[in-house]
Amino acid sequence: MTISMYQASIPVSIHSLNNLVGILEKGAMYAETKKIDPSVLINSRLSPDMFPLSKQVQIACDIANRGAARLAGIEPPSFEDNETTFPQLIESIQKTIAQLNTFQPEQIDGSEDRTVTLKIRDNTLSFPGISFLLYFVLPNLYFHVTTAYDILRHCGVELGKQDFLGQP
Repeated sequence: MTISMYQASIPVSIHSLNNLVGILEKGAMYAETKKIDPSVLINSRLSPDMFPLSKQVQIACDIANRGAARLAGIEPPSFEDNETTFPQLIESIQKTIAQLNTFQPEQIDGSEDRTVTLKIRDNTLSFPGISFLLYFVLPNLYFHVTTAYDILRHCGVELGKQDFLGQP
């Protein structure tokens, strides 16, 4: 059995982002129940030199969006990344999922050997498509979703492994 680049990217990204919505919903409910200003959670970090929850969510959305676009060989969409509330963050994830749902298998399948080049700060990175997906896009997506989970869990939100994994 083989797996296509589309199957390894789009449904996997959508699944992780849907789980992130559930995680954020639990965070919002926790803030409301405990009478905590939601901005406290949204601006929380695991460490002073790490991004806050809001930025973790924004990066997860950006990496999924831009990764899919680059695999499809099209210009990645750009979003403002200015969300400051749980509803705005959830809406951003939902917009990202809607964008990912516009991709068709034929746009991404066959991109294993397509060269993907991106500029990160002062560096230019080039990958074959398969390496870009497996060693850059998916690890980054998982890192930022996990970090968002960890921030809320650290703040006391009752989250478990199943919240991260979701339903198959």
